[in-house]
Amino acid sequence: MTGELEKALSEASSPSWTQRARAGRDLAPFADVPEAAEALAGLLLDVEDTAVTRQTAEALARAGTVAAVRLIALAVSEADAPQADWLLTGVHDALVGPDGVSHVAAVCGQLARDPEEAVRRGAAAVSAWADETGG
Repeated sequence: MTGELEKALSEASSPSWTQRARAGRDLAPFADVPEAAEALAGLLLDVEDTAVTRQTAEALARAGTVAAVRLIALAVSEADAPQADWLLTGVHDALVGPDGVSHVAAVCGQLARDPEEAVRRGAAAVSAWADETGG
């Protein structure tokens, strides 16, 4: 495991929301690594600070891998309404603007065939959000 990954995993459980948010951004490229995926799942549903949820969702949407978007989809299927709104906001942040990403809906299309029902349900919601913002 790289030092960068180890540091981010350590920050994921920090009492500081800024460190947890940074961990979400730093772990996003490692969404396919089991330890990182577990930490990211917790950060997406952070109960202490919505900024952690929003920034982690944005980082994962920007990463745009199947593993990254799958984590967002799972979080959406488990989130309460306020958490889902912050997940949506994070995805929206990644989709809009001059440096917005455009591949999230395509990845959601792949996840529509995921064997896990919660992933399919969450991917459908994320896909609808992406369609609304042109992503």
